[in-house]
Amino acid sequence: QVQLVESGGGLVQPGGSLRLSCAASGSMLSLNVMGWYRQAPGKQRELVAAITSGGVTNYADSVKGRFTISRDNAKNTVYLQMNSLKPEDTAVYYCNAKRITQAYELKVYDYWGQGTQVTVSS
Repeated sequence: QVQLVESGGGLVQPGGSLRLSCAASGSMLSLNVMGWYRQAPGKQRELVAAITSGGVTNYADSVKGRFTISRDNAKNTVYLQMNSLKPEDTAVYYCNAKRITQAYELKVYDYWGQGTQVTVSS
């Protein structure tokens, strides 16, 4: 199975930057979509950013222009560069990967990392 390990979280002041990393246990070539979700206490988990195997990206409206998702296939790693951080960005950030196959029936395999805490506070 696929294992995902996040790193790079921490405490940062408003306006600061962090870069999250998500390392996959194997080649990412079989993972159609990789992305980042976040969940704050008392709130629903939400998609932050995603990137397809072809490099197409998608961002939540709240982070557009501030966050950038990228992938390095050689290192089997996905990154989330977070700039101009705001207190409302505080959450646990989870790496996610999806593998979509269709053999007689369509199947979506969902994989999750353990999460990394991001706290934006002065």
